[in-house]
Amino acid sequence: MMKTQRGMTLTSFLVVLAVVGFGLYIGMKLFPMYSEFYAVKSALKGVAQEPGVANKEPGQVSEMFFRRLYINYSDNVKPSNVKFERVSGGWNMKVNYEVRRPLIGNLDVVGKFEAHQELTLSGAD
Repeated sequence: MMKTQRGMTLTSFLVVLAVVGFGLYIGMKLFPMYSEFYAVKSALKGVAQEPGVANKEPGQVSEMFFRRLYINYSDNVKPSNVKFERVSGGWNMKVNYEVRRPLIGNLDVVGKFEAHQELTLSGAD
């Protein structure tokens, strides 16, 4: 009786390797985008915890926000992406921005991100 070999052939191994490699490549393109988004959310929460932030002007709050982003090496959020709305007892700060990264040839990966944080007297103290 002959024993048959079991396992992957070289061709199937190369196919699996290509699929895993492509997945890792996509992950390498997406990870920095989401890492920056979490830095934006962290900066918003940090600004909300500043004492007296609800009484400050939007320009001062925006400056505090961008100082926090500068520490995290965020370069996709621009001042034009930050909007303020007056709410009772403070501000509602909204950040909407888009990140576009080249993927393969003329294909791009586009991420649209939106975050908001209420800056009120009750949340600051």
